[in-house]
Formats: sequence, C-alpha cells, structure tokens
Amino acid sequence: METINYYLKEFQYFDGYTEIIFNIVDINFDNMTITLAITNQGKISVVEYDLKRDKENNLYFEYGYQNEKIAVDDFETIND
Repeated sequence: METINYYLKEFQYFDGYTEIIFNIVDINFDNMTITLAITNQGKISVVEYDLKRDKENNLYFEYGYQNEKIAVDDFETIND
C-alpha cells in the first residue's frame, strides 16, 4: 500500500445538529483501525474505530448511531 501521511488530517461532519471535527491521530493498517481526535460541542475525545473497505476498495469507518460511512480519503490537510 502507498505510504501517505494521514497524521492530523481533518474532516468536518454535520450530524444534523452540530458540526463535528475529526482529526486523524493514527491509522493501523495491520489491525485495520483508525484513531481519531473528535471535537463535538467543545469536547474532545480520542476514539478508535474499525476500518472497512467498500466495493471500490476505499477505506472508511462508521460513525454515530446511524453508522454514517466516513471515507478516509475525504480527510484534508489543514494549513493555518
């Protein structure tokens, strides 16, 4: 697999009520897990999710009670 630097890439997600910000802390391709810092309503949590692959072989994880699919490729590098 191609080596890509995912560290601290960011993705913003609106869940219908509030904006949630995900920052990648780590991706473990051996265990197929992603560790994220999640900012939700001013609270920051560090959570690990299982990575999955879709039919096109793209990586994603499922978030929230509706198991919303969030693609790893949708994360962007944020430059201040």
